[in-house]
Amino acid sequence: MGFPKASKNGEKRLAVLPKDLLSINNVSALFFEKGYASEHGIEDSEYEKYGANIAEREQVLSKDIICDPKIGDATYLDELKDGTIIWGWIHAVQNPKLAKLLVEKYITVYAWEDMYEEGRHLFYKNNILAGKASIKHALLHYGSTGNKLKVAVLGKGNVAFGACESLYQLGAEVTVYGRKNEQLFRRELLKYDVLVNAILWDTKRLDHIIYEKDVKAMKPHTLIIDISCDENGAIETSYATSISDPIYVVHDVFHYAVDNTPSLLYRDATSAISEVTSRFADDLIEAQHNQIFSDSCIISDGQILDQRIIDYQKLHPDQ
Repeated sequence: MGFPKASKNGEKRLAVLPKDLLSINNVSALFFEKGYASEHGIEDSEYEKYGANIAEREQVLSKDIICDPKIGDATYLDELKDGTIIWGWIHAVQNPKLAKLLVEKYITVYAWEDMYEEGRHLFYKNNILAGKASIKHALLHYGSTGNKLKVAVLGKGNVAFGACESLYQLGAEVTVYGRKNEQLFRRELLKYDVLVNAILWDTKRLDHIIYEKDVKAMKPHTLIIDISCDENGAIETSYATSISDPIYVVHDVFHYAVDNTPSLLYRDATSAISEVTSRFADDLIEAQHNQIFSDSCIISDGQILDQRIIDYQKLHPDQ
């Protein structure tokens, strides 16, 4: 199993920490790129002392399995050998180019976004951190402490929980709307200073919750924080931005839509990720594919198994 250094802009999360190698039986089968954890102040020797290997990038990418938190955004995917197994956040449903590449290279994909244990997302702590980090980062670039701002939060899941925690700490006046309150949210959205989207968008939907006409009607300098950042999803005017350039303006309304905000809290995020990967690495290396892996396998040897990809990208055989 290879662990390359992240290639995505601003991404600092690691897949596994040295201390958690103690939980892995097949440590000698793990290959980390040189300087893998240097931004965390962790030397390569910390991995080596537990029996893992340090290697050049080319050797790491030659392994049968590649683990990388934001692997769906990796720039090296076309360098992988045919038949490689990849393990990380993929988000291929709305990315036809990525799906096509994975199919053409007969890649097998185990998607972190689809790893659940008895109904709970295994990486839920990163979702909470996404909510916390997005609020703080967005308000910093917006130039506000958040104190006494009127904020609407759409969603009641882990992302919304993290967002609300940060907003309450900052002294904002928060109103929370669930999925069942979408129409109420739409009627009341113009009264808020900040609108936070924290719902996972159903790609089967063809509508929006906030349309461009709504953005035009908002008071100047309203801030939209789209944590979910599904392009052309809940918010019609939203598209993904980056940590280094997080905000853009449409119709005098500020939009924040960074898609890897937990990396801003990369130490906490890495600790939470490492707890999970160290539990399941042996199963993947030994091909002991339990139900969690079966349910999170979205592409197998280049064959798309995820019906959401097939439907969204219109890949039905009869079309």
